[in-house]
Amino acid sequence: MKQPLIFDIKRYAINDGPGIRITVFLKGCPLSCKWCHNPESQAPQAQKLYTESKCIGAQECVKVCPEDALTLTPKGIVTDYEACTLCGICADVCPTKAIEMSGRMYEVDELVQIIEKERVHIDQSNGGVTFSGGEPLMHPVFLLKMLKACGDKNIHRTVDTCGFSDTETMLEVAKNTELFLFDLKVMDPEKHKKWTGVSNKLILENLKVLSESGAKINIRIPFIKNVNADERSVREMARFVSGLPGEKPQVNILPYHSIAANKYIKLGTTYNEFNMAEPTEKEQNKALAIFQEFGLEAEIGG
Repeated sequence: MKQPLIFDIKRYAINDGPGIRITVFLKGCPLSCKWCHNPESQAPQAQKLYTESKCIGAQECVKVCPEDALTLTPKGIVTDYEACTLCGICADVCPTKAIEMSGRMYEVDELVQIIEKERVHIDQSNGGVTFSGGEPLMHPVFLLKMLKACGDKNIHRTVDTCGFSDTETMLEVAKNTELFLFDLKVMDPEKHKKWTGVSNKLILENLKVLSESGAKINIRIPFIKNVNADERSVREMARFVSGLPGEKPQVNILPYHSIAANKYIKLGTTYNEFNMAEPTEKEQNKALAIFQEFGLEAEIGG
């Protein structure tokens, strides 16, 4: 089993399923959404993040780099990525954490022990563990091992997914989880490909199959002006969700914001908004009303 990398473990999470939860973020995603709030989640391999404002020019990183891949310049530390092996030694010695590594391997038993330490908060709030990303379904063997291990300990399990996955894998995961947080972004397949890099055909088929299986699903919609916040787009999504078989899912409308722009800078890339903008309160309330018009339970946030 090839171990995936974990790029974050969030304790006391209250928006990733019911109750107080611990959320485990796995690296790697088949989508490349233009608005992604966790750009460090997209690549499955380890990555280096650098915050120029934290750098004090101590040069400890330069001294210890076994590949001589780091140089102090007037703009801070510059990494030669052709030489860098991402060993992480520079991050270990950086006194101000200006250099950080994103992505660490955990064994199943080690991760279960970390989750168990949150058991008091989980049990008192009817919470649990959520596996997010990136895309956790990119790592089915590891994910299923974790889900089964948590199930053996009667811990509520949630999987946060974009739905772009092998259908059989998704159904096997459904046997070992109590809740899916399923992203729905855009209904038009070409528009979906423009904004995420892939068509939504498989995603929509998987959502139908998952609904037919009786799995409990919450629909999450990243709500973005100039992408999917117009009335036509909202009605298309509401019509599709209301027509799903089985129990009607709850809908969470998640308004876009650009606060993750600094993460792109840390990764050495540029955050381009592509004319994306935060939806107005009026647009949010209009979307809420449309979903409710179709008989769906919906709310802003969550």
